[in-house]
Amino acid sequence: MARLRRRRSPAGRWEALLSPVVLTAVIASLAFTTPREVAFSRFLPIVPAVAASMWPVLPTVLLGMLCLLIMVGLGLVYPDLGTWWTVAAIAAGTVVGAYASYVRLKREQALLQVRLVADAAQGVLLRPLPRRLGCVEIESLYLAAAAQARIGGDFYEAIDTPYGVRLLIGDVRGKGLSAVSAAAAVVNSFREAAYDLPDLCGIARRLEVGMTRHSAAYPTQDLPERFATAVLVEIPNEGGYLRLLNCGHPPPLLLHRGELRVLSPTAPSPPLNLASLVGNHYRIDTSAFDPGDHLLLYTDGVTETRDHTGEFFPLSDWLRHQSAAPPRELLDRLHRDLLRYSSGRLNDDIAALAVRLHAYPDREVPRASASDVT
Repeated sequence: MARLRRRRSPAGRWEALLSPVVLTAVIASLAFTTPREVAFSRFLPIVPAVAASMWPVLPTVLLGMLCLLIMVGLGLVYPDLGTWWTVAAIAAGTVVGAYASYVRLKREQALLQVRLVADAAQGVLLRPLPRRLGCVEIESLYLAAAAQARIGGDFYEAIDTPYGVRLLIGDVRGKGLSAVSAAAAVVNSFREAAYDLPDLCGIARRLEVGMTRHSAAYPTQDLPERFATAVLVEIPNEGGYLRLLNCGHPPPLLLHRGELRVLSPTAPSPPLNLASLVGNHYRIDTSAFDPGDHLLLYTDGVTETRDHTGEFFPLSDWLRHQSAAPPRELLDRLHRDLLRYSSGRLNDDIAALAVRLHAYPDREVPRASASDVT
């Protein structure tokens, strides 16, 4: 899974950690080399406070003691400097800084535990996909809108089944833990149903039941509006075509022999958890899918990314110029261009799957069959 976050370099990290020492050296040098009237030594009490923001307790205390020694030395050079007032300020700053460092470390440990739990939850909900299932190459991208978020309401899965490779991508309405738990319910239902059921309509009905049961078991204030959009894709073992069932989700994009196709459904299928309101009639569409073709599945966070003028990201036009890119490179470019287009401000979670079909080594690839309705 692509998670391309900017991280501080090791060199930059060490520069930040050494900044209290550098600050101490600068203040001490100025205090000893400038006239007494300037009194740079009055800045020494701020050093323990700076150290407390990034150092553990003991180094903070030791640096405060060093500042005390420096101030005592200045008092010997300048007897009328008012040393003891500054010494008292340094001692008070060291005590307060040590306590602040202790509290900060406790909070960082608690935050680390929360992040570990979030990473474990992400590993269950969005486990790393195999890069290849048979002749199907798959890559994934997930970006949370919040800078520190690990998971959200977008979801995807890919499974190799007796019926072929089956893919799922979708988006739960809303954000927060309720959206995450609903997404987990849908993904878990798909993982079970994809192996057992012979057609996509049966899988869609199983997902509908799974989300309905989840909503009944965990009711919230937004229950009447809790639903999910999703796309189910099946790439049969015999190859040459793929089947799609779109439950109110943005249509996938297909580069077929260099030509871009928007795989819009010929008839609407209900979003998950809304079948009781709009009916449970599902439509399966079929499209040609030959070796070398690229399929892009995505959530609405991609197409709803805006620039500074409010214009949406032109995904179809963008994909037309990416025909030669392999799936991993395609998603890396998409990530980079989305951040550039939005000036680094993503307002919604983003998930995408890039799929490429490789040649079947032992048989000819049949052509696509006609669409069928279930």
